[in-house]
Amino acid sequence: MTEPTKKYKINDYLYQLNVRNYRKAIQTLPKILGISLNTFQNYRNILGNDTQDIPYEKVVMMEQLFDMEPGSLRTTPIRQHSLKELFEPKESNEDSVSSS
Repeated sequence: MTEPTKKYKINDYLYQLNVRNYRKAIQTLPKILGISLNTFQNYRNILGNDTQDIPYEKVVMMEQLFDMEPGSLRTTPIRQHSLKELFEPKESNEDSVSSS
């Protein structure tokens, strides 16, 4: 049986550490982030389809602590068109409007 996909790659990063650094990280990260150990454990266990989320500031801090690119802590990237792309009329819509 496979484990459900987590929303964030926190565990992926932590599991790459040796035992000593893993234990240090588990104790140190909540202090750096200004959260309780229980909250940190909850962050680690958020599933991909959960509505629960981590505050943006904490995500950015973890990405920097883990030496990750911005936006890469999330397991599945969020894909969104820019406003410019959304506001540009599509050619098919333009053609149908001008032929009417």
